[in-house]
Amino acid sequence: MDKVVASAGHAVADIPDGATLAVGGFGLCGIPSTLIAALVGAGCGDLRVVSNNCGVDDWGLGLLLGLGRISRMTSSYVGENKEFARRYLSGELEVELTPQGTLAERLRAGGAGIPAFYTPAGAGTQVEEGGLPWRYAADGSVALASPPKEVREFGGVRHLMEEAITADFALVRAAVADRHGNCAFHAAARNFNPLCAAAARTTLVEAERIVEPGELPPDAVHLPGVYVDRVVAADPQDKRIERRTVSTPQEEK
Repeated sequence: MDKVVASAGHAVADIPDGATLAVGGFGLCGIPSTLIAALVGAGCGDLRVVSNNCGVDDWGLGLLLGLGRISRMTSSYVGENKEFARRYLSGELEVELTPQGTLAERLRAGGAGIPAFYTPAGAGTQVEEGGLPWRYAADGSVALASPPKEVREFGGVRHLMEEAITADFALVRAAVADRHGNCAFHAAARNFNPLCAAAARTTLVEAERIVEPGELPPDAVHLPGVYVDRVVAADPQDKRIERRTVSTPQEEK
């Protein structure tokens, strides 16, 4: 089955208001910028987004956030996004901050059909006790707080129960995809992208290079095409460096 669609606009056309999105990427690496830009043009809002972070103010998910189109974020990291912090603290955005490994495992569990699991991460902290501010009121008070977690002991160690995450749609960026949807990712872009893809009911992939079936060796496939519904071409040059560090000639000596 050829899963390549004509454009990113066609790929995102059926994403409705209020949809839950699992969006791949790690920092600014592996961000599905082509699909996000198409979503900006599509006009849908009240989106509930699960992603490690929320891009930066003028790129990635930061574009949707700046337009007020994201109502809830489940993330592990605020990142270099001042608008994210402003909207959260002003009560315009609901935010569930989750330990990074827990977030990854919640997505993996969702893709594997596992409803919940136990982890020691967060035990003995406010993550366990509840009361973390998910949404502020306009006056700065807490309008919605996190609930307490179920706790069990395994081997004498306290563990918290964490529920799996599933999504209506996943937006994913791959280095290479074939027309059947089999994907390969480069380096850190593999963080979160395959997990998001498996956890969603409908998965959209933008690929820097699209090849014919059989050109990707089976051992090179990081995400099987069974998880992918649509593939669209991405601009391979549309990438950013989150924090550039440049040495001087003197330092190089």
